[in-house]
Amino acid sequence: MFGPQVPTVPVTEIDDRTYLLDVREDDEWAAGHAPGAHHLPMMELPARLAEVPTDRDVAVICRSGGRSAQVVGYLLNNGWEQVRNADGGMRQWAAVGKPVIGEDGQPGQVI
Repeated sequence: MFGPQVPTVPVTEIDDRTYLLDVREDDEWAAGHAPGAHHLPMMELPARLAEVPTDRDVAVICRSGGRSAQVVGYLLNNGWEQVRNADGGMRQWAAVGKPVIGEDGQPGQVI
């Protein structure tokens, strides 16, 4: 769908050493996100690019993988090398049983 230029990583291979960048909107994040993820909505990325580390693996996640694939492409074009798209997004994250928490720290849901 997005071509071979966008590297992916299965959500089952994302661990605590990976910087998990959630690029969904505020309401999606509040409803449910991965514990330890870093929230940076896609449209704010250009202005906040310095927040994304360049010295470690970065996995970018959204709801299903479309927006995050665009962000991975953008980061690759701007000098990032260790960045991959979380295959299947938060839907897949939840489907494989990984934890999802809401803004209040209670169990959340992917919207």
